[in-house]
Amino acid sequence: MWLGIDIGTGGTRALLADGQGRVVAAHTAPHEEMTMHQPLWAEQRPENWWDAAAIAIRGVLAAAGVAGSAVRGIGLSGQMHGLVILDSNREVIRPSLIWCDQRSQKQVDWVNKKVGKARVLECIANPVLTGFTLPKLLWVRDNEPAAYERVRQVLLPKDYVRLRLTGEFATEVSDASGTALFDVVNRRWSFELADAVGVSRDWLPACYESSEITGRITPEAAALTGLAAGTPVVGGGGDQAASAVGNGIVAPGIVSCTLGTSGVVFAHMEQVRYDPAGRVHTFCHAVRDKWHVMGVTQGAGLSLQWFRNQLAPGAEYSALMAEAATAPVGSQGLYWLPYLMGERTPHLDPTARGGWIGLTNSHRRAELIRSLIEGVSYSQKDCLDIVESLGVPVASVRASGGGANSPAWRQILADVFNRPVVTLASHEGSALGAALLAMVGTGEYADVPEVCGAVIREDGRVEPKAEAVAVYATGHRVYQGLYPAIKAVLG
Repeated sequence: MWLGIDIGTGGTRALLADGQGRVVAAHTAPHEEMTMHQPLWAEQRPENWWDAAAIAIRGVLAAAGVAGSAVRGIGLSGQMHGLVILDSNREVIRPSLIWCDQRSQKQVDWVNKKVGKARVLECIANPVLTGFTLPKLLWVRDNEPAAYERVRQVLLPKDYVRLRLTGEFATEVSDASGTALFDVVNRRWSFELADAVGVSRDWLPACYESSEITGRITPEAAALTGLAAGTPVVGGGGDQAASAVGNGIVAPGIVSCTLGTSGVVFAHMEQVRYDPAGRVHTFCHAVRDKWHVMGVTQGAGLSLQWFRNQLAPGAEYSALMAEAATAPVGSQGLYWLPYLMGERTPHLDPTARGGWIGLTNSHRRAELIRSLIEGVSYSQKDCLDIVESLGVPVASVRASGGGANSPAWRQILADVFNRPVVTLASHEGSALGAALLAMVGTGEYADVPEVCGAVIREDGRVEPKAEAVAVYATGHRVYQGLYPAIKAVLG
């Protein structure tokens, strides 16, 4: 069996899969709530990720009724972009600024002024954004100089767990691509950019391809988790690249839409292409020597979570989605802007604000909920349109993540995208993708396309409905006009 571990925002999931990709057992350990001391701030404790990983590993071994020696290899996945800084004793210096933290616009502006936007694109094939790791590190430099003086190593969330499992200071190409310090075209650290902004080369971990073995379980980690000492751990992938492996997005023509806390449209690329405006991200894929492009909606599932927590406490998501399904297509002219944590694609605006537009006395709660889903879907349509503009073919869209569990949301996606939306027999995504990468790294399969072709199967398909497609085509045009109009007023 092979173990996949996904360090998410809300929890860490451990999954055991057999050689045919069948899930044998899974266990999720929740994380502490992220702390948000100010608007646009978001932090988590890396030590809590490790505690949750150990609990999840012990839990999945117990659920499967197997010893750690049954695990032949381990893959890691995790939330991208988070900043973990360690001192000379490899101790965490401060809580991690995670992916949705947007506090670092001044640092983004500083990099663009010092290096130049065009030169940044040449170095890393992406613009520097507030969500990425580098500006978070520079924020610590500018605001917490005593902490910055102690920095000796910089890691991403899943790679901190790797360090605790193996003792190895390492990452892999897909996650490193989201740091704003990585030469995506040549699949190596951009020492040129690091030198230009004053980041020590020694702070950056060794970087591997996603299916390469990066280390082995230490005796100390084995004692804490129940795994066998010496078990190999492969590079793994950032959550989106690992999810793409788990969803079989490893060849041209198939695109994924992952609806978690954020929403991501993801497409495989054989050659590097990037948007000159930087509205979508071009990163290294978890497939050796391939790349991917993805657009990101910051507040996808987060929008529905906010609604539930603030306006329907205690409600089940399934009940909210059933209620939304009773509202008409287009929500009677009500629009939701999902900018609860700023926005990436297509606006690159960390100060963007969300809200409802078009609210009237006749609107019911059902329209409020449905408009949330439609607004997120419109935002994901923005992502899909840019991906297509780069010449990436889109025959169908594979949906995954919590939002894709809803038949109503899948139908709305199909109608907004005007594409078939497909679901898979396994809904595991990132954790399964990490396990599949471990299968390749330990020699069970020759490469990632081979393992995906062998184990991934479609089991559902939703076709777009012509009448709804027409309504949403008009609605999307209206939606696209709302951000610039409101931005002109609010600044």
